[in-house]
Amino acid sequence: MRIIRYDDAGTVRWGVLDPDGTVRAAQGDPFTELVPGAVEGDVENLRLRAPVTPSKIVCVGRNYADHAAEFGNPVPKEPLIFLKPPSSIVGPGDEVVYPSLSGRLDPEAELVVVIGRAGRRVAAEDAMSLVFGYTIGNDVTARDIQKSDPQWTRGKGFDTFCPLGPWVDTDFDPSDVRVTCTVSGEVRQDGRTRDFIFDIPTLIAYVSAFSTLEPGDVIMTGTPPGVRPVQAGDTMTIAVEGLGELSNPVVAEAP
Repeated sequence: MRIIRYDDAGTVRWGVLDPDGTVRAAQGDPFTELVPGAVEGDVENLRLRAPVTPSKIVCVGRNYADHAAEFGNPVPKEPLIFLKPPSSIVGPGDEVVYPSLSGRLDPEAELVVVIGRAGRRVAAEDAMSLVFGYTIGNDVTARDIQKSDPQWTRGKGFDTFCPLGPWVDTDFDPSDVRVTCTVSGEVRQDGRTRDFIFDIPTLIAYVSAFSTLEPGDVIMTGTPPGVRPVQAGDTMTIAVEGLGELSNPVVAEAP
């Protein structure tokens, strides 16, 4: 099942995306019970929003060895965790603002795990029972600010720095899929999830050891090599094989 959130005359609603591209309006909550109803229209004619509203966005740094190497960083011995604020979330097609405080803006293509039920101190062998589904994310980063600050919060946390979407797929197999970032038609990042340093069960167990994971929370699993900066006017497209594409234009911050 693919689940979306979409704009309906100013109200954001849940919907279920059928294989033919039609959307059925849905009642309820996907983390308890979601009941599909009447056909709302074709997905291409609807304004999609970020498909989840997490209480926290947990991110994993340097989860591909080649990405660590391209910035001269060692491969971490345990997951390198940081957070992005929920205020950084935007949806498919929404603008990503290039902040005037930064001189280098990088997209980072990521597979995103969506949590379906609460869990704390979950063992790796039980971790997948917490997974509701998967979506696509872009860990937009003000690289110069990330490097200048002792903590990554500011460089990773600007408003619009976390595009998510276009939907959550509850039947997706993430074990070995291609993850790419294309900027204005040029493929830059290109990797496969089989190259994760830390797999998804390990990440869930590690995070839940210190923080309760709640329904709707997301874990961004890390980005493959090939990171390069974008400019205002570019369009970033993050694709995960078999899951879909997430595109967002880059715009300069208004004076």
